[in-house]
Amino acid sequence: MGIRILKGGMLTTVQDLGRAGYQSQGFSVAGVMDVRSFKIANLLLDNPENEAVLEFTLIGPTVEFTSISIVAITGGDFQPTVNGEPVEMYKALYMKKGDILKFGSARTGSRGYLAFGSYLDVPVVMGSRCTNLKSRQGGFKGRKLEAGDYIHFRKKCQYLPFFLSRKLDLHEFDQNEAELRVVMGPQDDRFSKQGIETFLNSEYTVTSDFDRMGCRLDGPFIAPKETSDIISDGIAFGSVQVPSHGKPIILLADRQTTGGYAKIATVASVDIPKLVQRKTDHKIRFRAITVEEAQKLYMEELRELDEMRKVIHKPCKEVLECRLPAKRLAKLFE
Repeated sequence: MGIRILKGGMLTTVQDLGRAGYQSQGFSVAGVMDVRSFKIANLLLDNPENEAVLEFTLIGPTVEFTSISIVAITGGDFQPTVNGEPVEMYKALYMKKGDILKFGSARTGSRGYLAFGSYLDVPVVMGSRCTNLKSRQGGFKGRKLEAGDYIHFRKKCQYLPFFLSRKLDLHEFDQNEAELRVVMGPQDDRFSKQGIETFLNSEYTVTSDFDRMGCRLDGPFIAPKETSDIISDGIAFGSVQVPSHGKPIILLADRQTTGGYAKIATVASVDIPKLVQRKTDHKIRFRAITVEEAQKLYMEELRELDEMRKVIHKPCKEVLECRLPAKRLAKLFE
């Protein structure tokens, strides 16, 4: 009872919200890159908010189901098919034994998420099921998934109430320039007035040096007052470091725990998904906001997720019209 990996894609790993509480001992948090897409995938299945999923990058995996399950796909558009037929994203999908779910290359975005109502059976390591590729911890043997890997399920999931309502009309990622809202600091005082103006008024380009650890941008030189070197201190998800070469580097899920370059700003958590779904040569601009504004944006996103939960728990028109009892409806999906 589980899934068999027929093709691993470019980079497919088991992830959740990360391994919190161990940075003081040198362990990176890791976890999903796009927290919003991750949460929506689990929301569609009524999973616990931190239930582990598969995260894949640029080219998705091919997965065979060896038992019944219900899944949801979110993130970038990887052109998913089941047994060769296109299937919808942001929707609960019923998978039968022997079904083959295949993903192509990312048409939009760059990272996709596959959640399972049956829950992936991988060990909990230091409070998380996420994969830390650097330390080879957690997930499936601490590494990316490869052809031939088999992951068991932890429970059976053959039916969910409001099944036909479990879909959201979302088109999350376009290919246009992204504006990232940032909270300035904590070391923005290390940069000249001209350097700050350059950072906030220039266009930057995503380079090919872009992975789970960070995203290096190319663009105008951000001038420090003297030097951007500091005594190493902690790094948050979305910290924008500026080394001596004057080009920003945004630290992401697999970031190091501390760093010795000044951090000019931190990307608001609600805008990190826009960044991690970019591709090479995409354009980025920064806009400064206050801590209070960032908190307000976060609360608005929580309310939006709550509204999504209400939408998928409303009986849809098809169910109301057929007037079948829940047990008979469940039979339709066996």
